[in-house]
Amino acid sequence: MTRLSRHVTGWLLVLPAMAFLALFTHWPALATFIDSFWSTPKGRRPARFVGAENYQHMLSDPVFWKAAWNNLIFAIGTVPASIALALLMAVWVNDRLTGRTLLRMAYFTPTILPMIAVANIWLFFFTPDYGLLDQLRGLFGGQPWPWLGSAETALACVIVVAVWKEAGFFMIFYLAALQQISPTLGEAAALEGASRWTYFRRVQWPLLMPTTLFVFVNAAINAFRMVDHIFVLTHGGPDNATTLLLYYVYEVGFKFWDTAYAAALTMVLLIALALIAAVQFGVIERRAHYR
Repeated sequence: MTRLSRHVTGWLLVLPAMAFLALFTHWPALATFIDSFWSTPKGRRPARFVGAENYQHMLSDPVFWKAAWNNLIFAIGTVPASIALALLMAVWVNDRLTGRTLLRMAYFTPTILPMIAVANIWLFFFTPDYGLLDQLRGLFGGQPWPWLGSAETALACVIVVAVWKEAGFFMIFYLAALQQISPTLGEAAALEGASRWTYFRRVQWPLLMPTTLFVFVNAAINAFRMVDHIFVLTHGGPDNATTLLLYYVYEVGFKFWDTAYAAALTMVLLIALALIAAVQFGVIERRAHYR
């Protein structure tokens, strides 16, 4: 086989994947970008070019800024907590424990449950007066509290559900990475008299840094595309206290039927996700590998 034929064969092999990627990823993104500069067609009134009008409207939209702020708080609340909990669970179940297989299954179970079912389970926990949380509070003389109906606690409740849902998924990556670490390193650390904490801090944690960065980026992306739990738990309320960016895109596009403004909101969300990826591949990744 000549060099040219090998080159052509290679491109033919990746052509189906490239076609699907272009059809379902690149073209929708480009079409959304174009639509963000047009108005929404309504009835017999066709769409017209409005330039940056949708983006100008976004700058003066208080709900957008509220959703962006909520999403930032949601990301700060879920990403570190999910990573820390996943790492803790992975280190624990990586040891030689009795029944560790069942323990791993228990940790991973929330991940395989449908998100709508998970939200409904937690909806029962947060139900005022009859929910599990208020039942526990009642044992200590506490009064019923509208956990999802109060702006003070609604977003925190959604954060708790997201962390519970995602930590088990990220645990799998950490567990796989821990099992790739040579046991001779642990034996050498034990011979040197290193404590468990020293071994983790000096050996395991640096070796887990590439996995941590991979998990970090995925957790951040998940934080900005969360929408399922909002549908079931709060519908963005109360008073937009739990409205996240993707849920606001859904409301604008499918409830208010302003598809052009929804396209502009989508582009802002895509830019935010692109910046997260750029930070990983352009800055942090070069510092991630253990030397």
